[in-house]
Amino acid sequence: MPFAATSPPRLTTLVLLTAVSTLSLNLFLPSLPNIAAELEADYALVNLSLGGYLAITAVLMLVMGPLSDRFGRRPVMLAALALFTSASLVCALAADIWVFLACRLLQGVIIAGWGISLAVIRDTAPEREAASLIGYVSMAMALAPMLAPMAGGVLDELFGWRASFWAFATMGAGLFVLCWLDLGETNRTRSHTLAAQIQSYPALFASRRFWGYSLCMAFSIAAFHSFLSGAPLVGKTVLALSPSTLGVTLGTTTAGFMLGSFLAGRTAKRLPLTSLMIAGRLVACSGLLAGLALFLAGVVHLAPLIGAALCLGFGNGLTVPSSNAGALSVRPQLAGSASGLSGALTSAAGALFSSITGAVVTEMTGATALLAMMLFCAAMGLVTALAVRGIDRREGRPCAASAG
Repeated sequence: MPFAATSPPRLTTLVLLTAVSTLSLNLFLPSLPNIAAELEADYALVNLSLGGYLAITAVLMLVMGPLSDRFGRRPVMLAALALFTSASLVCALAADIWVFLACRLLQGVIIAGWGISLAVIRDTAPEREAASLIGYVSMAMALAPMLAPMAGGVLDELFGWRASFWAFATMGAGLFVLCWLDLGETNRTRSHTLAAQIQSYPALFASRRFWGYSLCMAFSIAAFHSFLSGAPLVGKTVLALSPSTLGVTLGTTTAGFMLGSFLAGRTAKRLPLTSLMIAGRLVACSGLLAGLALFLAGVVHLAPLIGAALCLGFGNGLTVPSSNAGALSVRPQLAGSASGLSGALTSAAGALFSSITGAVVTEMTGATALLAMMLFCAAMGLVTALAVRGIDRREGRPCAASAG
């Protein structure tokens, strides 16, 4: 194919890559019962197309980033899109549940769209500008999964469950062409061999700043996963919410995240990363503490829960772009590896705290246990953000290339 890109991509291309990598998780979820019926499989088995997909993307995040550090962002992204498109086509044509599940898991390679987009931003922008750009890209991470189930439901009703996978294949092919034309290579510090690259990893793993940024992001997102895990039970048994009202309640964090990400995009160029991280954690902790206090005082109402969730989302929108940019800036030549490692850590923390929340939030403990879990995660994020601020004050803000 001619006209291969040689210059850095437009922000629009990175936003689209991020959007497709996130909506691939849940676009088809309304079709799970129909998939089970047509392929004559148990619903629990078909549900592996969600749980197994999440597991494989966590592993792939650890692989795709280092590969892009070694071989370049462009070839790894193009290869991932080619595999995603092929797997989507087979899913759309599958007549056997095992073929469907195997190719559904293979679709997980599209997670490269998120990790590599972050690495490309850090390749081409200084630290604070990278945080600003990541703020705008993060809006796609919030909007795409919010709208995807609605779009998937419409596709299923009009054309059947296979339509979602034809849509995935179309998106993948379109993005392949777009990246071929627009995604020029941005990694100018590739190592000559994987062995040489691996030898530079200890400098990343030993960095207190890297772990501080990554843990701040992980705890921030873990509070969100805790909310998703416990809110349905609280909404049904404590607040007696209808399914539609519960859906709106769950969406408040997404709305808040979009607002916070937009503000981060507007202000990150002018403020230190830790300032936005700490501000976001303070907003989240304040809202959650107020909501918890109201429930403990006997105000059993939807308003405190929505207010706390909105503050959490807004605070995460402020925190996540800066913590992401910080983690990728510690060793810019390992931005892909840093993106994969911090992303995998975030996924693991989300899985851990959503499981803990599912265990501690019951009909008896209700909203107080849910808000307490969310507050704990948000507070731990604040602690790690303050720790990074403390390192900066004691040691000075180093050059990104030599940050420790």
